[in-house]
Amino acid sequence: MADTHHPHEFLTVRELAELLRIKERKVYDLASSGQVPCSRATGKLLFPADQVRAWIERTKSGATAPARRPDIFLGSHDPLLDWALRESRSGFATMFDSSLDGLRRFAAGEGAAAGLHVREADGGWNVATAKASVASQDAVLVRWVSRTRGLVLRPDLKDSVTGPNRLEGLRVARRQPEAGAEVLFRHILSEHGVDETRLTATAPCRSEQDVVLAVQQGDADVAFGMEAVAQPYGLAFVPLIEERFDLLVDRRAWFEPPMQALMAFARTDAFRDRAGRLAGYGVADLGQVVWNA
Repeated sequence: MADTHHPHEFLTVRELAELLRIKERKVYDLASSGQVPCSRATGKLLFPADQVRAWIERTKSGATAPARRPDIFLGSHDPLLDWALRESRSGFATMFDSSLDGLRRFAAGEGAAAGLHVREADGGWNVATAKASVASQDAVLVRWVSRTRGLVLRPDLKDSVTGPNRLEGLRVARRQPEAGAEVLFRHILSEHGVDETRLTATAPCRSEQDVVLAVQQGDADVAFGMEAVAQPYGLAFVPLIEERFDLLVDRRAWFEPPMQALMAFARTDAFRDRAGRLAGYGVADLGQVVWNA
């Protein structure tokens, strides 16, 4: 029998069959029914080892129903979402760090929902990333907002820095590697033929607010940030892209009071008024289902 602390991040069908002491055919049955966490990336079944261990623990007593997820909102920080979670009295706790951190924690059952803004190779947002990570889980991806993102600059640089190819020689505030904003920034630099190794980067900033404050407080000359966060500080802004921010939600949690309170509040005039006062925000598609697991 294989050790549950498998050295690889993913298990193959054969390895999982050995671990569970069942036939490979039974593994395929478990995967097709959604009972065991799996991914179909690369066209074959792979089983995330950490999620498999969690699944084994949950089913030790013979129960097959998944454990109720804690009322925690994971993933990337969005100012409008953060405000709405409080104003709606939703009861959610928050653990905002980054899109990829939230996706990993959601897959491990550590929260009921996660905010994502991950640009993908085909030019889309979030769907392929969610599919690759949580395709076997009972989840739904719902549109939240669109946001304008670009270069946040010291006011005296607004005429000289007109795009990513003008950043060499400046101090650039960067985000942590797993942040959706950092993934997108690297993509944009590559699109513009910019060698990011030639840029002078600050220590990683761990939030949208921190990366803008680095410019406002003089610790950096430029940052890749949101228009809505930069505007109140009177900083110059060069728009580069409109990104999609979506909510990955456990289907059971969708019908629970915390999530219902949030989405009900998102339909109020107070919410629409707040969104309208945030520069670069669009909420026309809020609530649209973009992917069903």
